[in-house]
Formats: sequence, C-alpha cells, structure tokens
Amino acid sequence: MQIEIRGAERLSFRERQVVVLKETGNSAQAIAEQLKLSQATVATLYNRAKAKGYQIQYSTSSEFKG
Repeated sequence: MQIEIRGAERLSFRERQVVVLKETGNSAQAIAEQLKLSQATVATLYNRAKAKGYQIQYSTSSEFKG
C-alpha cells in the first residue's frame, strides 16, 4: 500500500514524517521512539499538520504502475 499526502506542500518535513507514520498505523509512542522525539512533540506536530489541512489518498502499488 502506498499513500499520497495532498496538501503536503503546506507541511514541514517533520510534520510530513509524523503524518505518514501516524496514517500507516503507528502509535504516538512508536513514532516518538523512531524519530527520537517526545510524545508531546509528536502530538504537537500531528495537530499542526491537521490544522494546516491535508488529505490522504491510499492506493495499492498496482494503481501507481499505470
């Protein structure tokens, strides 16, 4: 499965990282450990990204092959 973030240009690099990890099912604790951030920072980044507005498009890899 692949995801596309619509509106990603409005997000910072870290916000995009958190969104991708969160949208693929990772917990805030797992994201914090992986990115070496506190859980509070992960929550802040995710909330900022949501406030900026983005949309997630999920697709299987075969849809991208054309």
